Amino acid sequence: MHIDNNTKLSALKASFNKKFPGLKIEFYQKKHKDHTGSPNDIMYKKDYSIKEISDVIKGAELTLDPQMLVSDFEDMLESQFGLHVQVFRKSNQLWLQTITTDDWTLEVQNQKGLNSMVD
Repeated sequence: MHIDNNTKLSALKASFNKKFPGLKIEFYQKKHKDHTGSPNDIMYKKDYSIKEISDVIKGAELTLDPQMLVSDFEDMLESQFGLHVQVFRKSNQLWLQTITTDDWTLEVQNQKGLNSMVD
């Protein structure tokens, strides 16, 4: 997926969720520490473009690798695009931040989320 200053957060969310339907991502004003959640009051609730929340100037391709650890995915978005992201996993009817399982791959997280929706 191509990402640049004009990319909307909603487009990133939709692309991520299409690839991993048991997961979603949310964007925050500040970075979270490892294995720590992000508070709702700093979540971007509006559909901003990248240029409205980050100083990233050049575009790049964002590859969604199922074998990537959640922590590595979040770190990559931070280092390459200046985006503070938290991955959430579906758990029945709830979305949970993956704070205690950031060392799982996106694929494992996604499968766990999908399995919870059929129980």
